[in-house]
Amino acid sequence: MPEIAEIARAVHFLRLHFVGKVIKHAEAIDDGNVFGKVGTDGPKMAAGLIGKKMVSAGTQGKYFWMELSKAPHLVMHFGMTGWIHIKGERTAYTNYYKKMKPDELDKWPPKYWKFKIETEDGDEMAFTDPRRFGRVRVVDCPGKDIRKYSPLVENGPDPVVDLDVFTEDYLREKMKSRRVPIKALLLDQAVISGIGNWVADEVLYHAKLHPEQYCNDFSDAEMKQLYESIRYVCQTAVDKLGDSDQFPDDWLFNYRWGKGSKNAHSHTPNGDKLAFLTVGGRTSCYAPARQKKTGQIVSGVKEEPLESAEEKDSSKKAPGTKGAKSKNKSEELEADGSKVKAEMAVSRKRKIKIEEDGEVNFTPHNAKAHPSKKPTRSQYFEDAKKPNGDAGQTEEAKTDISGRRRSGRLQSKAA
Repeated sequence: MPEIAEIARAVHFLRLHFVGKVIKHAEAIDDGNVFGKVGTDGPKMAAGLIGKKMVSAGTQGKYFWMELSKAPHLVMHFGMTGWIHIKGERTAYTNYYKKMKPDELDKWPPKYWKFKIETEDGDEMAFTDPRRFGRVRVVDCPGKDIRKYSPLVENGPDPVVDLDVFTEDYLREKMKSRRVPIKALLLDQAVISGIGNWVADEVLYHAKLHPEQYCNDFSDAEMKQLYESIRYVCQTAVDKLGDSDQFPDDWLFNYRWGKGSKNAHSHTPNGDKLAFLTVGGRTSCYAPARQKKTGQIVSGVKEEPLESAEEKDSSKKAPGTKGAKSKNKSEELEADGSKVKAEMAVSRKRKIKIEEDGEVNFTPHNAKAHPSKKPTRSQYFEDAKKPNGDAGQTEEAKTDISGRRRSGRLQSKAA
């Protein structure tokens, strides 16, 4: 999801190409999610833009707006995959274009566009959103008061724009008045605007604080360190316009991605081992040795160390590891198989010996013979050879040789 730095990037290009220019043409798709869920009619909104001048563009956390020469104004949120494209300009950060197909790079209007505008000077802009979690609102108010209206008024101060509000005292008061994991507090847009998952992890990494420690369980010195870390990370990311290729080399951002892939980093350059924490479906990347808990943490934390491809290969070979245990298990199964084969060989030998002795019944060597033990094979043959005047009975005796049980009628006659 685009966070504070990516929003600053989008607004940078709006100011560069559109502020001070009159909108000649506008068009919008009637999207029930992007427009409809916030009470906006896309085509009607587009029609209302024509002939107006874009006076300014601003940001507050993950929201940004276009102030027009006459109300209403546009307030937008990118959601998960939204973005602003300008014809002939690469407005997105580097990784955005790496995910696009070659034939999509210069296509206009771009794929998944929701609304587009063109100025009298020929500049063209389009709002896109593949997953449709973005939102476009119209706010009917004086342009200078736009932040006093919903949705901006419900959000907390921007840690880059609102330095008169976002102070160390403000952060300390918020931390001491709540009892939630510190990362959850940072992600709460009503407390601080613009911090999302990767920014929160980066902030806590530099502040050396455990992500799941309760926010009211830190010392004043740790709260001060957190404030300075928020200012440093957010200001730096905004100054670089969200282009991760320009982020400092020691940032966690450069090593947190690729979980489960062969290219995953397991350490930062300074040797910090990385791991992932999962609580209630929320995942955090952190360095356990660097970000040690100094107070109570939330229960139910599941930690998963991050391993590189080399470490996974070596762990399979090392004694006492999962890979080694699998090997030992295979050896045990092989030994058990040999044991079974040996027992089967003994059983075959016993069976052969029994057949030589004329035994039909097979019982374990330590089992007691049943009182009604069946007669041996030799006894069957001897009975069949005994003279008997009844030819039918003799024929039935032959049948008994095949192993069938004698009927009660024949047994009584034989008696």
